[in-house]
Amino acid sequence: MKFGKELASQMVQEWQAAYMDYQGLKTLLKNHVAFRKNSAPSPPPQEASRSRSLKRRISMYRTFSGLNSLRGSPKKGDDEAILVSSVQQEGSDQSYYQTMFLRSSEEGGQIELEFFRKLDHEFNKVVKFYSEKVEQVKAEAEELTKQMNALIALRIIVDKPTAVAAQFSEAPATVAASVNGVKQGGLRLDAIQEVEMSSEGNDGDGEVTAKRNGDFRPASLDVLDHVKINVEPDTPASTLRNMVGSSKSDLSFSKDELTSAEEKLKQALNEFYQKLRFLKSYCFMNVLAFSKIMKKYDKITSRSASKAYVEMVDNSYLGTSDEVNKLIVRIEATFIKYFANGNRRKGMKSLKPGHKREKHRTTFFLGLFTGCSIALVVAILVSLHGRALLEPEERTKYMESIFPLYSLFGFIVLHMLMYGADTFFWRRYRVNYPFIFGFKSGTELGFREVLLLSSGLSVLALAAVLSNLDMEMEPDTKEYSTLTELVPLTLVSVVFIITICPFNIIYRSSRYFLIHCAWHCICAPLYKITLPDFFLADQLTSQVQSIRCLLFYAYYYFSGDFTTRANNFLKDSNSYRILYIVVAIIPFWSRLIQCLRHLIEEKDKSQALNGFKYFSTIVALVMRTMYSQKQKDPSAMFWKIMAASTSGFTTIFNTYWDVVIDWGLLQRNSRNPWLRDKLLISNKAVYFVAIVLNILLRLVWMQLVLDFQISFLHPKGMVALIACLEILRRGMWNFFRVENEHFNNVGKYRAFKTVPLPFHYEDEKIM
Repeated sequence: MKFGKELASQMVQEWQAAYMDYQGLKTLLKNHVAFRKNSAPSPPPQEASRSRSLKRRISMYRTFSGLNSLRGSPKKGDDEAILVSSVQQEGSDQSYYQTMFLRSSEEGGQIELEFFRKLDHEFNKVVKFYSEKVEQVKAEAEELTKQMNALIALRIIVDKPTAVAAQFSEAPATVAASVNGVKQGGLRLDAIQEVEMSSEGNDGDGEVTAKRNGDFRPASLDVLDHVKINVEPDTPASTLRNMVGSSKSDLSFSKDELTSAEEKLKQALNEFYQKLRFLKSYCFMNVLAFSKIMKKYDKITSRSASKAYVEMVDNSYLGTSDEVNKLIVRIEATFIKYFANGNRRKGMKSLKPGHKREKHRTTFFLGLFTGCSIALVVAILVSLHGRALLEPEERTKYMESIFPLYSLFGFIVLHMLMYGADTFFWRRYRVNYPFIFGFKSGTELGFREVLLLSSGLSVLALAAVLSNLDMEMEPDTKEYSTLTELVPLTLVSVVFIITICPFNIIYRSSRYFLIHCAWHCICAPLYKITLPDFFLADQLTSQVQSIRCLLFYAYYYFSGDFTTRANNFLKDSNSYRILYIVVAIIPFWSRLIQCLRHLIEEKDKSQALNGFKYFSTIVALVMRTMYSQKQKDPSAMFWKIMAASTSGFTTIFNTYWDVVIDWGLLQRNSRNPWLRDKLLISNKAVYFVAIVLNILLRLVWMQLVLDFQISFLHPKGMVALIACLEILRRGMWNFFRVENEHFNNVGKYRAFKTVPLPFHYEDEKIM
């Protein structure tokens, strides 16, 4: 693999603007090569051939005589091609590096001069970014030190409440305590800056010893008198307590407080450790990049400039700073001792989770299920023809009663296929979607896993449809028996049981993550709003027809109409008509409440407009549904006008918000006119096509008002077609929405989650 591709694959994507522009410098060197080729006079053909032959003979002779040096070796006069110096900035303590090119008067020297100017700019940029990040992690390490002091003091009081006073008064630095149920003699209140890993001390049980600084004076238990605790989980109850102003922040020295504080601090240390690892990788890859580009420069220009420049890089802050390595060692020691009971293997497994490996069986079963789905579709078409379901009478009965039961799975499978396509393109364009969605490292689903689940679900659904048709074709089960009609309900039950299954099968972490986010959407105002929560709520707004299918399930089976394949509740039940509107509103109402809470917490006025967008969508949805239910009433024209006006307004509003706010496009003065400054896809036409498609697919909902029908398509099929088009639009929206979020993270160099710490010091000068 070429180094340029390796650098692109190894870099932290949110920091990509802070890396050395290797491709830009490589382009300047290519320009230098092209200039030399164009400026060099071409010799006559015979003379050129003779010259090449002579050079080949000389080269062979020198190779065997030991006189041949390395190809492109510089001449003695070129030893001092550059002079690198550190220049102090005026009015500042900072310095920057500047290279003086001594061969600018030679042919092509201006291109080389431009190369070194850009090289200095890139190097100073890298050093500045790295030094700033190192200062940040040092400050975070200091804060984590205070947190560890408070946690260890809390452990001592909780685990040994009766013996604390006497033991601590006699030996404050060697308090015996029980940590997580394991006896630890001589426990000291050391933390990140005071604990270092010892190279000796590993035994067969994985126990590890830490050497401590003899001059360190640990904090006393009095530190707990100056801290407030914030370990209350983000639950509806805690939210309500905060609203009435009865939030608890004083320590009660309970086991629950200790467990919650340990969990939060463990997560904070883990996230901090990943940041240190990425910062170490950033330093290493940039140092290697400067070495590679200078060697390439020497090879092209036949100079000897790399030695001086690489020596300067090695002697700079980028090459000499070892604060990150020291912090990594101390974090490992602290984590292993206090959160893994001294077991190094267990502690390092938590700090360095294994990378997810692609499995061949996933690809195999994906192909198998896809082939089975195609075969089942063909078999269903043959069965439909055999049962004469394509005839008007049979088709109407089937579409009114059975089609809504199975169309639910079609909507879900289509949405999963779109998400699988999104994950494929996110990974292809190096979008860090696991970080954006907050997936636990190593548990995120790739496009193969998503497509495997969708194809597996399609096989189950299509097999159920085929079995239903076969039961009706058999003489013994030809009548509408209970067994035949229970097939869809059985399928729904199986899918639900698999979703909530507590066993570690079929991607349990992803299933529980989905359930967790869905619960937050249902209880929207009572939970802090995160991106996965409102992203899932947006997906549900495109699954309105699926939610209505679930309502159809409830009435079809609980009313007993499934025994006669009737759907009398569609005409006779007023409660069904009301709930038909209510269940469709739920996803939009959830997003509206999320926007309002975001507005209150973040004071972001744009969330008020976003909430109004969802409110207008609710109004338009109610008007369209009322019009569809009252088409034969005298007031039908009134409802049609209301539906058309509200739908037109919300379509314009939603389209503008999709393109301008969610996608960040249509920026007139951007680097890419009418798009945005940064784009993942180099072909700009893709974005303009996406804008047009989004507008057209938004307008499709107007069909419900205009009553446009296709002659060969049943009205239920028309509704399903519109629902499928909305799911396709949502899948396209997902890609550009996450792309915009990715560039927001890149612009702010935001590559790590902010983990709330459990303790808050009232007096920051206490430490």
